[in-house]
Amino acid sequence: MNTHSDAFDQAHRQTTYDVRFEWGPVGAEALGGCDHAVVVDVLSFTTSVTVAVERGIEVFPFRWRDARAKELAMREGATLAVGRFEALGLEGRHVSLSPSSLQRATDLTKLVLPSPNGSTICDAIAESGAEVIAASLRNRRAVAAHLAREAWSRGRTSTVAVVAAGERWPGDTLRPCVEDLWGAGAVLAALVDLGLSTLSPEARVAEQAFRAVEADLREALHACASGRELVDKGFEDDVAVAAEIDASTTVPVLAGGSFTDHA
Repeated sequence: MNTHSDAFDQAHRQTTYDVRFEWGPVGAEALGGCDHAVVVDVLSFTTSVTVAVERGIEVFPFRWRDARAKELAMREGATLAVGRFEALGLEGRHVSLSPSSLQRATDLTKLVLPSPNGSTICDAIAESGAEVIAASLRNRRAVAAHLAREAWSRGRTSTVAVVAAGERWPGDTLRPCVEDLWGAGAVLAALVDLGLSTLSPEARVAEQAFRAVEADLREALHACASGRELVDKGFEDDVAVAAEIDASTTVPVLAGGSFTDHA
């Protein structure tokens, strides 16, 4: 990333609060220095990571599907995922950045998963020394319970950054998307339900956004712009998998370049 955490005003870093919330790669850097960071990309990266890890697959995130990703896959003896839309033009079933394709995959133990947005955020946060956790609607309670144990146990108080990945507009600017607001809010709501209330106002807005839609979450996820886009392009199964709230007890933590289950 081209900016540095010391370039941000302290107010924008939300340092008054233990639990903070921001958007995208720059927002993740603004919150740099937290002990734990939760990355949320509901209709793509982190739901795919959650599904893979709950099936016992070790996931190596990578920004681009390029020669370096191929080298990593060869070095680790891993399968290299193709792009979600690229898979549509290939014969047979291919593992991609698609949660439903990962649910169908067989004989898969290691996966290199390219994602220009989610992987970039995870890599940048990992460089700061924070524990990086992939969260989705599927595992939001498991992630919250993990944080409660690790961040607020034994009399300690740690800081947590929750980062909604968002999508990209044509031209590569950040598109804040409602499904990631709900996903981040779902984690934050689970933390509040466990008795943790030191949320920043930004985090509190995300929490309340989730609570406002919680009763109709499946319908809302299918109806939002990103959900409709996937349904229209033949990926309704991915939206359905992403909407399976609290279906997983997995806590994917990034360590040594890969996500594995730390539940």
